[in-house]
Amino acid sequence: MTSMRAMWWTARGMVFGASIGLTACGGGSANSEPPASAPNAAADDEAMADLTEHHRHHHHGGVTMFIAMSLDSLGISEEQRITVEKIQTDLYAKMEPARVAEQNLVLAIADGIAAGNVDQGKVDSAVAAVASAASGLHDAAADALNQLHAVLTPPQRAALVDKVKAHWYIWKRANTEENQAGGGRREHLAKLANELGLTPDQVSKIQAGLGASKSAPPFDPQEIDAHLSAFSAAFEADPFDAKSLSHEGSANAHLAGWGAAHMAGFFVAVGPVLSPEQRTKLAAMLREHASHKEDSAGS
Repeated sequence: MTSMRAMWWTARGMVFGASIGLTACGGGSANSEPPASAPNAAADDEAMADLTEHHRHHHHGGVTMFIAMSLDSLGISEEQRITVEKIQTDLYAKMEPARVAEQNLVLAIADGIAAGNVDQGKVDSAVAAVASAASGLHDAAADALNQLHAVLTPPQRAALVDKVKAHWYIWKRANTEENQAGGGRREHLAKLANELGLTPDQVSKIQAGLGASKSAPPFDPQEIDAHLSAFSAAFEADPFDAKSLSHEGSANAHLAGWGAAHMAGFFVAVGPVLSPEQRTKLAAMLREHASHKEDSAGS
């Protein structure tokens, strides 16, 4: 079993196209320790922070998003590049309805925070729309996944699986209580406190509100773990047919819907504690997040 430390190091490799920890082509041990000092550590840490922030705010694509993002650092040949880029573009196009649904959710939250009164009914409906749009992603992307399997070599398929799992680890680190002291929300609140200039009293009140929040049901990562195990085994095998994987729609809906509800609950708890100036600033930040759109360049 891969250690969490090795998986975390793989996630860094995922960002920069490196092969550290879980190596893409089978070299090295999955349980090996990372080097004592890595080059460009500050840049690495900044990129990891950016990726964590992405997974904290963008849930609409579910596991399909993890697959599309993993293509950026896969290490493909020039002969493969045109085909893989077309597949990645197609995957992002298939995710567009879910992205728009999440955009509507974030804009509803931003408008409510700016006005000092978030409409919970509107937020709940927007969360449901994200989950609904995500539920159809796997079926919509099945042909693209089949094309991807056909164009990649066996080592590249294994590398893709490792990168998808690394994205899943980072998503859990950003959004749940697993794998870090204090949990994802405490880390998020600390970052927001710095950005908005929150006082210690405001932070305490937000923490109390988050503790009382029931906006998202308990998250069960085992459903996504089981999905990734099934996808990994199937994708690394030959032949492969994405349409034969029967639970991918529910896994995408579970991850996207819970993530959207979790994100919404966080900001709904934050809003009432803010000053008018802080509300204006946070609303602008949320609108900026809402305008984000991934593309085949991974931006």
